[in-house]
Amino acid sequence: MSHFRAEIAEQPEVASRLLAQGADAAMSIGERIREVAPHGFVIAARGSSDNAALYAKYLFGVRNRALVTMAAPSLFTHYAHAPRLEGQCVIGVSQSGESPDVIAVVEEGRRQGSLTLAITNEGDSKLARAAELVLPMHAGPELSVPASKTYTASLLALALISQAMNPDPVFESALDAVPQAIARTLERDTDLHALVPPLTGPRAVVLGRGFNFSTAEEVALKLSETSYVLARAWSVADFEHGPIAIVEAGLPVLVIDGGGPVVSDLESVTERLAAMGCHVLRLFDMSGLPEALTPIPLAVQGQLLAHQLAVARGMDPDRPRAIRKVTRTW
Repeated sequence: MSHFRAEIAEQPEVASRLLAQGADAAMSIGERIREVAPHGFVIAARGSSDNAALYAKYLFGVRNRALVTMAAPSLFTHYAHAPRLEGQCVIGVSQSGESPDVIAVVEEGRRQGSLTLAITNEGDSKLARAAELVLPMHAGPELSVPASKTYTASLLALALISQAMNPDPVFESALDAVPQAIARTLERDTDLHALVPPLTGPRAVVLGRGFNFSTAEEVALKLSETSYVLARAWSVADFEHGPIAIVEAGLPVLVIDGGGPVVSDLESVTERLAAMGCHVLRLFDMSGLPEALTPIPLAVQGQLLAHQLAVARGMDPDRPRAIRKVTRTW
């Protein structure tokens, strides 16, 4: 078994550990955020962590009615013209906590007097030392280059912070159900076998909307880095504003369906693409979780699919070419 597949299987345990060991830290973070009352959130991240930041954009927007902005780290590094961050809560999300550009954003936020927070799997990393507040992922060592357990842990960490900012007993119960929801997802690994053959070609489109736009981005990334499929993600709304022109008969299109008020849009584009001759594939949420938490089990489905596709194409998912586990970008 590859490290990637083994670490996918660890995720129920990782989620349980984060819920148990991260609850107090998340509560303290939520209290501090309420005390400071920032105008909004600026999140710096790269790779899979950037997709977690996109999830936060919807999560904090819907649950906490907060505006989330994605940082442009090159403004802080190459251009050396950092925007004004006063009144913002600056969050750095990084599995390793060693990406210099993410660290630079958090350091500048702290220099300007903003509340700063690090979400990382390495509690003694440079990122953790740069921030005022830290929420460790508690995922344990991740040996595979493609992220699996650290990605879902980052989503769950953000959900814990959202709950801490605006406590809700229903959402708290749903958070407690996440480990079992992941376990049930893992049990349905074989259900994904039929999706593999259409994806063995050179390219694919992945579509989502709302909370699961982030999942579409993450699944596209996983297909690209593990199997070298040129996979491109779009929001359904953006896709229909122009990129749908690339569609041709036989094109594989993977639709991420987590339910909620965006379902009608997903159904509409699915029917339209099927009529155009596309090979439309679906990842459905069957976890029973509220839509705000479905990106966690749906990401696990995407990881399982990426692993199966890598095996089918004869690739080693643990060691994608040209990629290292810790990527240091400026």
